Amino acid sequence: MASRRGSTSVVLPSGQTLPSYTRSSEDDDGLPHATKKKMADHLRKYEALFTLTPQRMRIIVEAFKESLELGLAKHGQVVPMIPTYVFGWPSGQETGQYLAVDLGGTNLRVCLVSLEGGGKFEITQSKYRLSEEQKQDEGQILFDFCAECLKAFIDSNIEAGIIEKDHVLPLGFTFSYPCSQDRIDHGVLIRWTKGFGAPNTEGHDVVAMFRKSLAKHSVQAEVVALTCDTTGTLIASHYVNPQTRIACIFGTGCNAAYMERAADIPKIANLGIDPNAEIAINCEWGAFDSFEHENLPRSKYDVIIDEASNKPGEQAFEKLISGRYLGEILRIIICELIDEGVLFLGQNTYKIEIAYSFDTAFLSLMESDPTDELLMIIGIFSHFFALETTLAERQFFRALAKLVARRAARLSACGIAAIVSKMGYLEDGCVVGADGSLYKKYPMFAERIHEGLQDIFGEKGRNIVTVNAEDGSGIGSAIVAAMTKARRDAGLYPTL
Repeated sequence: MASRRGSTSVVLPSGQTLPSYTRSSEDDDGLPHATKKKMADHLRKYEALFTLTPQRMRIIVEAFKESLELGLAKHGQVVPMIPTYVFGWPSGQETGQYLAVDLGGTNLRVCLVSLEGGGKFEITQSKYRLSEEQKQDEGQILFDFCAECLKAFIDSNIEAGIIEKDHVLPLGFTFSYPCSQDRIDHGVLIRWTKGFGAPNTEGHDVVAMFRKSLAKHSVQAEVVALTCDTTGTLIASHYVNPQTRIACIFGTGCNAAYMERAADIPKIANLGIDPNAEIAINCEWGAFDSFEHENLPRSKYDVIIDEASNKPGEQAFEKLISGRYLGEILRIIICELIDEGVLFLGQNTYKIEIAYSFDTAFLSLMESDPTDELLMIIGIFSHFFALETTLAERQFFRALAKLVARRAARLSACGIAAIVSKMGYLEDGCVVGADGSLYKKYPMFAERIHEGLQDIFGEKGRNIVTVNAEDGSGIGSAIVAAMTKARRDAGLYPTL
């Protein structure tokens, strides 16, 4: 064994603690290891697989634009381009108290938002953990739980003198699961995602179910709008910065929303909406290039992930760029090199052979390792996988992490560029509100998106700037509720 003296530690997003080691010698432990030259040869092969040229990116952007257009023209397309019935941008002058409820993948979040006009707001919130049992329990029981939590939250705010007693507040409900909507306060769940499986919910109107639970528990709230987190992010980011034109989520999942002219949404032409009215579109763009797989540069590793997933063929774009899959891409490459006898000969590799055992957070740590010896990477492999590594191997793993993450960021840039190009935002430029763990926490992810935009558009790509988005599921949902209430009170499209 190479002698080691430990010891600092790093806490991962999952809450696990990772010891990081110092090494007193690179005098490796007598096990057969890959040499520097051999690793460099392998790296060249992966560079060819994972590098996206500007020309290839521009081809992807054109195909992406066609998919967006198709989704606006007809129902039931691969990229569904869902009209949200959020009409136009917020004025920034919306005021008053609004409730927001966000049924997320791990928590139920309940917020009281006081909009103060001038792009300003105050928020009070509580979070309630969802158990795995609740996620699989009867759908109506799940909504009863939401109503009970909301009632407790309102009661405590009445006691504190923040909410008036017997005052019914408008509520925005953030429900980030695929729904078909034909008006803003109605949504039929198409299918559960994020590990939910609550029966008797798919095919039902979730707003009606929630209203039933609110009535049962006598909660003084009125659901005025159902929205998804991406649409909320678009509205909240514009409320604070009116240059915002697009919102994106780059996290465990991925999505985008933007504002479209009604005249350019042929599939809702029958609704009699003013052609110049603007409607927020929830793209659900993770589905781009699904089934046919004609446009995205899928490697054999991406195909392996897709075929082993619970929905093969679907969410093709998401599987190349989302935080859920990046660690798994790297793990599959490492396993292939183990099978070829290149890595970890004579060591027990069973831990790294477990699917999804290599967290995307590890890639993030590998890329940000500041030490010459790459001590953080020693820590990851020894602590989580009981594997010894040489410096040449660690340098290879770090270069590989960079290739996989850089491809994800550059493909993300293609999605943004498709909307920018379709809407003609390039000349005047625009702000993109971006959210999600990859964007916020992965080193260089935002910079690589910007680099990708410049590769696609040339110098003008600098006009498209991404910024940290505002809170979509809380603030955004409340602003959507305020806008919807004002619109309906004014008698504008009261049935939508």
